[in-house]
Amino acid sequence: MEDIKIISKPLSGPETTILIGFPGSGLVGSIALQYLVEQMEFEHIGNVTSKYFPPLAMMTKGVINVPVRFYEKDSLMVIVADIPIHPMICYEVANGLIDWITQFGIKEVLTIAGIITNEVEKRVFGVTTSEENLSMIEDRTVILPMGSISGIAGSLLTECKVRDIPAVGLLGETVNTPDPRAAAATLSVINDMYDLNVDIEPLLEQASEIEAAMQKMAEQVEKTEQMPKKEQLPMYG
Repeated sequence: MEDIKIISKPLSGPETTILIGFPGSGLVGSIALQYLVEQMEFEHIGNVTSKYFPPLAMMTKGVINVPVRFYEKDSLMVIVADIPIHPMICYEVANGLIDWITQFGIKEVLTIAGIITNEVEKRVFGVTTSEENLSMIEDRTVILPMGSISGIAGSLLTECKVRDIPAVGLLGETVNTPDPRAAAATLSVINDMYDLNVDIEPLLEQASEIEAAMQKMAEQVEKTEQMPKKEQLPMYG
């Protein structure tokens, strides 16, 4: 723990569900959980720093924001991050976070990440650390029959598995660009699992705005590519 520094209030109760989202494909976990925190007005209870993190400070409207933060409300605790975790240090970060939260006798862990496919359906795929927990997600997600989960989400699920901590992974179907629509799909599953009733319409509106901006950018690029090259331009004078 000397390399992972956690400064936080203790968790309120022993039956807390931990939701974790780090940047990855489509930024699905980060977008979904930051939106959840804002919509439900979670309390900011702590921060995480580490020598493993990039040497940077995040800023919002002129105010510094720690890149990895803890929030809590009722029986939910959220760990949300603005920085990706390098594969070489995923074990250390996952181990440090699980060490801290398990002091409080937690109920379960749920990680959110993205999965890149060749489809655009915005399905949500699900995995668990035990067959007993499949009932939590089998009617709400597409169960992954085989494969692997990389990055910090995979490390967190593995750490929960070896410690016998109930854990679920939700993987939103995405492309490799910021994807609020995939984040909204995963939030719909979380709404159903924990009866939260979080309104996802503003997030879908944000998705439409991003898609419109990307479409405009694509049209500008296409228009630029169709312009005559310098050697094809007519000569005057």
